Formats: sequence, structure tokens, C-alpha cells
Amino acid sequence: MSRVMHGDKLAAELEQVPLSDGTVSRRITDMAQDIKCQLIDRVKKSGRYSLQLDESTDVSSTAQLLVFVRYIFEGKLNEEMLFCTQLEGSCTGEDIFNKLDSKLKDAGLSWGECISVCTDGAGAMLGKKKGLKARVLQVAPHLNFTHCIIHREALACKTLNAEFKHVLDTAVKIVNYIKSRPLNTRLFSTLCNEMGSEHKGLLLHTEFRWLSRGNVLRRLYELRDEVRIFLTDQRSPLADHLSDADWVTRLAYLSCIFEKLNGLNVSLQGENTNILYLNDKVQAFARKLVRWRERVEMGRIDMFSELEEFMEENALSVNSIKASITAHLQSLLDHFYKYFPEGDAPDQYDWIRSPFNVTTANHLASDMEDALIELSTDRTLRTALDGKTLDEFWVSVALEYPQLSKAALDVLMQFGSTYLCEKTFSALTYIKNKHRSRLNVEDDLRVGISKIKPRVDLLCSAHSAHPSH
Repeated sequence: MSRVMHGDKLAAELEQVPLSDGTVSRRITDMAQDIKCQLIDRVKKSGRYSLQLDESTDVSSTAQLLVFVRYIFEGKLNEEMLFCTQLEGSCTGEDIFNKLDSKLKDAGLSWGECISVCTDGAGAMLGKKKGLKARVLQVAPHLNFTHCIIHREALACKTLNAEFKHVLDTAVKIVNYIKSRPLNTRLFSTLCNEMGSEHKGLLLHTEFRWLSRGNVLRRLYELRDEVRIFLTDQRSPLADHLSDADWVTRLAYLSCIFEKLNGLNVSLQGENTNILYLNDKVQAFARKLVRWRERVEMGRIDMFSELEEFMEENALSVNSIKASITAHLQSLLDHFYKYFPEGDAPDQYDWIRSPFNVTTANHLASDMEDALIELSTDRTLRTALDGKTLDEFWVSVALEYPQLSKAALDVLMQFGSTYLCEKTFSALTYIKNKHRSRLNVEDDLRVGISKIKPRVDLLCSAHSAHPSH
């Protein structure tokens, strides 16, 4: 890094500085502890906070509990890793609660100040009797539990009737036939080069990564001619499917619909999202499903471009697949309504989204509704909203409209997904690999991903420049 930033001369000088085996590790620990102290101080000053947490197993088969916190600091909501700690034993809801409760107490944080907890919905997390949710609600009955919206979207999408499931399973077999054999992979790549194909290979499907389905199907559909030729040369019976126009038609549809589902999934990811924004995305997609079904019933498939193109090129009638597509879209819609009840995105929160366009809110207490009327007619505040995020705006009016501000921030502060945990587990996999499997990863993670800068000057002043030996 020093060579890139300052040149070879300074890098060479730094290489001459003698460091013991544990020096770098100790300095990382020092910086991590300083960041942690700053974070806990900020959370305490915030007055209330929300959590997202998830559990995963690292390369050494050790269960790691990762917890993120959202809090108010410097006029807006901030997100940081609160801690990453090992779980011993069976990792039940009781185990997770005990570890979480102990860590919060060590940090001096109270359950009474916690607004909500977001988890991935596993049994150990949301079990009604022995899950984490049950144990937390015993000590904090006011707290709101949310099931990760990204996880719910993945569950809602896992619906295929026998007809489309057969196509998907066969597609996976075709890909695995080529990708699981190194020789086949090389031969297929050579064929793609000879045919001038845009892609030089297929993508491997994995059940664990839901997004892989859409990418795998799209790549297979785009390389269908190359795959058919290759399988024919290999005398594989799988080649017959790619010569079947009816089968390829269904493959084209699956490629299109999974691409749209993937697009929704990606739109739900990211930092600094709130439950209102995420639910709006889901509700919009559900409305699209309704409209797509209606269009297919009318014989329109232009929203599925690859499917439309294939059917036009082969002079196929939409009627041959209309019933199958409408049934699948209806099944998808039913599952979306199951995992995302319309109550997840009620209109009662419109006053938070657009405070200057909503002047009545019957569900609010009279004094709060009166305050909303006053706020909505404040032209100065209307101007102040421009250029600010929702959380920044509601933090900024806390002194003038404390009740409204608190109610709005109690909603905006809630995590809607466990995206930060999933993203950080990816970083953990890189940091704690098979070559460093004994690493206690929390300090390295904190220094690596935290937006809080360590107070290096303060840390340096606490160390002697020339320690005696």
C-alpha cells in the first residue's frame, strides 16, 4: 500500500522497520478496541437502537454470531458491526440469546432501548417457544422482530409446478454434465471459441445461492445451440431436450422470470435501507406479477423478451404455453402474498414517507396528528427536506416535533434485512481462510469494515516509541 501511495523509496524505508511477530496483531487489536469504544459511546448517546443478526459457520467449523447495530449519530442513522463472537454448543435459540444478552450487558446497553431485531427467520431465531424471539420478548416485550425481507423473497420464489420444475432440473443436469468434468469443460470452451460465441462456458448451479438459478438459466439459454451440438457429439440423451421447441420455450420463460426475480433480489440489497423502502419494492413487484398474468391471458408476452423472440423465430403460438405461464405467475403471486402480507406496507406510514403531502393520520394520537398538520404547512421545513434522506429529515425536526420524530425514527431505524451480516460473512470467509483457520476474527473484521476511524494519534500517545527489551 505504501508503495502505491508514496512510491518505492518510502516503501523500502518502511520495510527496514523491525516488527515482532505479534506487533501487527496487537496494533489491529488496539485499533479495533478504540473503534468499539467509540461505537458503544455513540449508541448510548443515541438513546435507542436496532439490531440485525445472523449465525454462520466459518472455515474451521466454528459457529459465528454476527450482530450489527443501527443508531442515530450526527443527524442521521448509522450502521456498524456491534460484535462478532463464537457460539459454543448446539447454537439453539437459548444459546444465541445468552450470548447476545451477555454482550449487550458487557457494552452497557439495555434491552429497553432496543427498537427491533431482524433475523433470517431460522427456527433458532424465530421459534415461538424456545427461539431467540421468545427469549428476547420475555425481557423486552415492546421489541419488534422482523424477518429478513431478502430471505422471504427467496422463499416466495421457490415455487414451480411439476412442468417447470422438470425443465429446471434438466437444465441443471445439462450444466452439471459439462461443468463437473474438466475435459468436458475444456472441450465445450473450445467449441464456443470456434463458433464465435459471446460466452465461453456455462455457470455452475448451486442450490445454496438462489441467484445462481437465474444466471445459470440465462447462460444456458444463450448457449443453447452450442450446448446442443456439444451434447450431440458426446452422444448424450440430454441433447434431445435442446432440440425440443416446447422444452426450449419453457427454458426461455424460466430464464426471463428468474432474471426479473434476481432483479428484485438485488434491489433489496444494500446498506442504509429501511423497511418502508424494501416493502415498497416488494409490493411493486407483486403488482407487476398481477399485470404480467393479465397480459399473458391476453396473449401478450413482450415483457419476457427472450421468450417472445424465440416463439416468433419458430412460429410458435402463445396459446401453447399460456396456461402454464399464467398458473406459475398466479402461484408466485400467492406465495408473495403469503410471505409479504399487504399489512407489511400499510398506508399508515405515508406520513413518514411524505410528511408534506399527508395532513391527516387517524391512527395517530390527537396531539401527534395536530403536530403533523402544523409540520405539513411549514414551508421552511418543506425546503429543508430537499436534499435530505428521510432519516436525516426526521432527526432534524426532533427538537420542534419530538413525538413525531420519535415515532418516525422508530420505524426507519428498523433493519429490513440481514444484508450487512451476509456481506460481512463473505469478508469473514476471506479473512479467516484455511491458512488462518485459528484466527479470532472479530478485531480484523471491525478494522476492515468499520466506517469509524481509529484515533491513531491517541493510540500512538499511549505507546512508548522505543520500548526497552
